[in-house]
Amino acid sequence: MPPVQPMLAKSVPQVPEGPGFLYEPKWDGFRCIVFRDGDEVELGSRHEKPLTRYFPEVVDAVKAQLPERCVVDGEIVIAAGQGLDFEALLQRIHPAASRVKMLAETTPASYIAFDLLALGDDSLMDQPQSVRRERLEAALSSARPPVHLTPVTDDASLARDWFTLFEGAGLDGVVAKPMNIPYSPDKRVMLKIKHARTADCVVGGYRLHKSGPVVGSLVLGLYDDGGALQHVGVAASFPMKRRAELIDELAPYLLPDGGDHPWLGEAMSERAPTSSAGSRWNQGKDMSFVPLRPELVVEVAYDHMEGARFRHTAQFRHFRPDRDPRSCTYAQLERPVLFDLGTVLGA
Repeated sequence: MPPVQPMLAKSVPQVPEGPGFLYEPKWDGFRCIVFRDGDEVELGSRHEKPLTRYFPEVVDAVKAQLPERCVVDGEIVIAAGQGLDFEALLQRIHPAASRVKMLAETTPASYIAFDLLALGDDSLMDQPQSVRRERLEAALSSARPPVHLTPVTDDASLARDWFTLFEGAGLDGVVAKPMNIPYSPDKRVMLKIKHARTADCVVGGYRLHKSGPVVGSLVLGLYDDGGALQHVGVAASFPMKRRAELIDELAPYLLPDGGDHPWLGEAMSERAPTSSAGSRWNQGKDMSFVPLRPELVVEVAYDHMEGARFRHTAQFRHFRPDRDPRSCTYAQLERPVLFDLGTVLGA
């Protein structure tokens, strides 16, 4: 019965070798455990909050294609052209039912299944991964879009190929699952291998931490081809002691009263790090920032881009006083070769 916390993965630097693993693509969407009992369907998120009202087309697909009584773990994604569109997925989290209905028709979502927790009267959570995969394949043998069964292989060499190729379709990396593990909610018993790159960014400001007057995150920018500084994301996850130190280190770059900043005043636009909508997931979250003169460069680690911004929070490496801020452009970023999503699903 819902809610059930999904089984998680811990990061490792490379695809693990040896027998005993099943390898799958790592999808970049909303983790979702589907609970179906006849016409009753609930879509549970990673944090146990229901997604059901936001994806009516997925509910319809579940009723049409999944077994009458089952619990399935997977990912909700939206395909656009050759790859995945996470921004379109974010738009679906909206309070207005009319907008949800409209988006369900114009940007319909798909469901990628990759684990089976229960079927009929039987709980499969104590069964090993290899058995659950066999039962999942049998249960979804006749599945058709928008329901998909994720590809799987026991060949580490092929998994490394997937890691490189599938990024071009918007995927996040590869997951390695030990064949003998039971389904373990909220435990990091799987392994995930994600793309890791570095970039030099301009520090355009910082946001305060919720705990007090210390730095919560650095607000990052890159210059586009037209010479405008675009907001690309944030770097966070500092120890508390380091957050306090950063307040003093960043003080010399504070914008003087009346000073110009590319993200303030009339220049404020989509490239700025604030939004009147605030956070989509937490409407009470303060999205304002303390502006800094765009003169400080920081090296950060990131996994991949979503449009013109970092898909996830970047990781602080170190400051780069040797770099000219104007040299921090999009041209330094590595672009994956495009790869057709249909080929991924056919793998």
